Amino acid sequence: MKRARYIHLADMLSTAIEEGKLAPGTKLPTHRAFAEQFSVALATATRVYSEVERRGLIVGEAGRGTFVRDVGLPPALGVRQTASDGLVDLVFNMPGNAGDADMLRAGLRRLAAAGDLEAMLRYQPHGGRAHERRIIAESLAGTLGPIDPDCLLVTSGGQHGLATVALGLLRSGDRVATDTLTYPGFKSVAALQGLDLVPVEGRHGVMDPDDLERQCRARKVRAVYLMPTVHNPLGAVMDEATRLHLIEIARAHDLLLIEDAAYAFLEPDPPPSLFALAPERTVYVGSFSKSLSTGLRLGYLVAPESHTDGLLEAIRATTWNAPALISGLVTGWVEDGTLAKSEATRRRDGAERQRLCRTVLGGSSVLSHRNAGFAWLSLEKGVRAEPIVTRLKAHGISASGAGPFATTVAAPQALRLAFGGIAMDALTGIFRTVRDAVDAASVS
Repeated sequence: MKRARYIHLADMLSTAIEEGKLAPGTKLPTHRAFAEQFSVALATATRVYSEVERRGLIVGEAGRGTFVRDVGLPPALGVRQTASDGLVDLVFNMPGNAGDADMLRAGLRRLAAAGDLEAMLRYQPHGGRAHERRIIAESLAGTLGPIDPDCLLVTSGGQHGLATVALGLLRSGDRVATDTLTYPGFKSVAALQGLDLVPVEGRHGVMDPDDLERQCRARKVRAVYLMPTVHNPLGAVMDEATRLHLIEIARAHDLLLIEDAAYAFLEPDPPPSLFALAPERTVYVGSFSKSLSTGLRLGYLVAPESHTDGLLEAIRATTWNAPALISGLVTGWVEDGTLAKSEATRRRDGAERQRLCRTVLGGSSVLSHRNAGFAWLSLEKGVRAEPIVTRLKAHGISASGAGPFATTVAAPQALRLAFGGIAMDALTGIFRTVRDAVDAASVS
């Protein structure tokens, strides 16, 4: 079969970068100039650059153009990125509490003493065991209102929940509106499912309803993916008026609302959830990864009854059921108050780290939630993120630029710093190193 022209050109450009013929930092021709150089359509040139950027070899920068990346750096928050030995990891947010190991031991002992231990070795209902669905549903009543446990489906983590929504409710080619900066995990799901992401402008992580309306009038949009309570990566909490405005638009254009609540527990007094305000069209995606443990992959979906069949089919096709051992362990912690204590600890520890972050890095350039274990550091005009990431790596620190989060062609110049799992006594020095690297880039 003849290979697509854009793949051939992408391979050619990739080879030039990997062989060192194009050095890191080299500015590439504009899309139009590339198209003229190789006698292809402008759309083909755009596909070439998108493919090479997907491979982690180039990066588009707002107002500056497209540049060759340093291929020694991690390409993105994706499958090719692994934790680097000896590096302080500011890329992945992996919060932990003192005493987590003791919590796990106690939980396992409780499970071992349970009367239905043998049942955990068998296939389970696709949506989870009935009593565990009831436990989770009751714990969410204060946030979502009364929930029919049959409308709550247990998943193998929040990421699996997002994949389940995409596989069960969306189809290849569907357009999904997102923030211009969004969770990289959803970008991965969209790419695998062939979804077309439609960037919607906003301010500091709060989507602009007027721009969503414009996008819906310009093209057929099927769904909107949002993180209204503690946005990742910007930490924003959307106000109730904006939520209501977005829901009005969703109803007018018959949009599915996908509400990602991975970090919602960090906000102790949030506005009503989208699900509580528009339960007929919202799928609420929850997870215990950030509130309890990133390694215990358990999450849940709360959806309208009309959507549950498609979601159950997707769970059946991907995992059949969430592991009963994990769901039994976690729902036990939900029921006995361990989860609530862990969430309170995460909020307290996050607030302490945020205060230190702003003290060392300066509050004016930092966007974050006051209780989060991550922050967004905007860079001054003319300062590029990639040389800073390179400098930090030389000092033993792994950090991320904005590229993995951007849904626009060109990413803003910023650093996303994740520090929820790093000991407080080490953070001052780490933040100072970040500050020094940024200062050095600003004067060079």
